[in-house]
Amino acid sequence: MRATPLGVHNPRTVRDLLLTHGWELGQAEAAASGITGAAVHLTGLTPSTLEHLVSRGGPSYGLDVVTGDDWAIVAGSMARLSAFARPWSALPELAELAAVTVRALGSAVPTLWQTARGPVDLERPVILGVLNVTPDSFSDGGRYSTEATALTQAERLLENGAHIIDVGGESTRPGRPKPVPVDEERRRVVPVVEALVRRHADLLISVDTVKADVAKAALETGAAIVNDVSALRLDAGMAKVVADAKAGVILMHSRGTVSDMASLDHADYGASPLAEIVEELGSSLDHAARSGIALERVVVDPGLGFAKATTDNLRVLDQLVALAVLGRPILVGPSRKRFLGAATGREVDQRDVATAAACALAYERGARLFRVHEPGIVRDALSLAHAMAAGPPRLTPAV
Repeated sequence: MRATPLGVHNPRTVRDLLLTHGWELGQAEAAASGITGAAVHLTGLTPSTLEHLVSRGGPSYGLDVVTGDDWAIVAGSMARLSAFARPWSALPELAELAAVTVRALGSAVPTLWQTARGPVDLERPVILGVLNVTPDSFSDGGRYSTEATALTQAERLLENGAHIIDVGGESTRPGRPKPVPVDEERRRVVPVVEALVRRHADLLISVDTVKADVAKAALETGAAIVNDVSALRLDAGMAKVVADAKAGVILMHSRGTVSDMASLDHADYGASPLAEIVEELGSSLDHAARSGIALERVVVDPGLGFAKATTDNLRVLDQLVALAVLGRPILVGPSRKRFLGAATGREVDQRDVATAAACALAYERGARLFRVHEPGIVRDALSLAHAMAAGPPRLTPAV
């Protein structure tokens, strides 16, 4: 039995979900138009659970219930849905359903992220500036592959609003890049990290790698965070390196290897892609915890552009609320991705405006960290999004 929160700010969300369950378009649109407030998508339900949900559970709390063979959408005000999700007061036949629902509704996302060099305050948006020291990155390959050019770009990223510099020495671009040997990736990354630490003693540096040896060398040099786009899948030693260093870690959803994770080879999702993404990230969180990584050091990333078609990426961006069930801060990396090109018709080097718009939408939906190539325009978009979320300033009455 699985429960996934739904953002119902747009009726299309429920409509599209119903279409994946085989409903006719007219029926799906009619049902979706009446769903407001908060909602949860429940799957893996038994016939008995469905019967009790429809006949007694939903009506008892004034909730709307839409069902299928083994699934249901339960919607209503957050107060009513929260009351329904109290296992101690639920009908015995619905106690398990209430328990998974309350976990899906989740708790407040933490406002601090612990790293090896201190906490990151998430009360305001935090920008990670991308620094690719590779010859073949999809957006800026080769531009910053020397120490001098990398440092110049890092200064520009910081001046334009980046709070953290994310240094990467291996490309995961589309086009099946060949894996970079450990020694070569370490040669690319470590001198840049070392130089950044010398120049900016208080700067938080993230190393973008799936290799434990590279992560260990960067952390020993002064990096504070590991950005693992495989969420600890591809190197059995990575979790121990992170745990031993008490580093911050970003667990990104992906499938496959470095060579094919940015392709569509593994973009095979069922009726609810968000539920599968949440489940797979949840497994990575469990692995991290078992390996001794304190959860206060973990950020999750849904992996926009990785093993996801354009429609999947748009759905993930729209439904980031689903990741709240994991109880960890959310990072997104939409920067210059193909799905932005599909939406706008822009080439890679013309997608920064769309990137900023995607970041502002993601902030509204719960993301607090943003990995981008061009911080300046993103900083402005996020400043506005944050100001809108905070509400208008209190005015002082005229004397």
